[in-house]
Amino acid sequence: MDLGRRMLTVSRKVIELNREFHPDGRWFLVKQYPKDKEYRRLKLSPQIAAKLKAHIQARGLGPSALLFARRASEPAPLRVITDPGNLGLTTSNEAGHEYQHGTLSAYTAGKCRCAHCRRAFADYRARRRAEAGAVPRPRRVAAEDEHIGRNWFRRMIWRPSCAAAGLSDLPRFHDLRHSHASWLLAGGADLQVVKERLGHASIMTTQRYLHTLPNADETAVEAFSRIRNRASPSPRRGKGRSA
Repeated sequence: MDLGRRMLTVSRKVIELNREFHPDGRWFLVKQYPKDKEYRRLKLSPQIAAKLKAHIQARGLGPSALLFARRASEPAPLRVITDPGNLGLTTSNEAGHEYQHGTLSAYTAGKCRCAHCRRAFADYRARRRAEAGAVPRPRRVAAEDEHIGRNWFRRMIWRPSCAAAGLSDLPRFHDLRHSHASWLLAGGADLQVVKERLGHASIMTTQRYLHTLPNADETAVEAFSRIRNRASPSPRRGKGRSA
């Protein structure tokens, strides 16, 4: 990333794998960016560049560090198990029954999702798996690999961000790419520039975004009007001719 010129070069990609398919038994595999066998370069807005610069300086990130990574977390504090008899009863379900908080019945029949009832259900599932001889899944260690996984990003970043934005329909993270392309073309950006920005091999793929917004034709008319209404220089007078 060249913050001075606000240019971002995409030269590698990260693939999330199961350990059994990774050559080194890790979670993520870094590969060279394969699209058209050439790097993709993006021009960043001044606002994004300023935020990234502040982020890098605040965390003291070096040239080869990940901008956004899963850092080693503090050890989880000891959990105090509360006696279900001291937690009170759940609200009545459709059948009019109430259950003690922190019990399996409160979670399944009472449909309660408080922290105590969710913990009771999680403990029950853990016991059942242990009785069946299941081996606990190894916990990921941040020091081993700091790349952010899809599920963690979806649960911890994307869904809370959509909720904070007040979105009624949960979009996919990939939908941001489609919106970005549609808005660029609707704003009058050159088709070839958008093609290179998205990394499309064929311009026919980029053309699919031309008809995604209802005001795309109106934008074209406005662009034509700007060219037509541009002030043109006065015609040069010929030599020896009076005005």
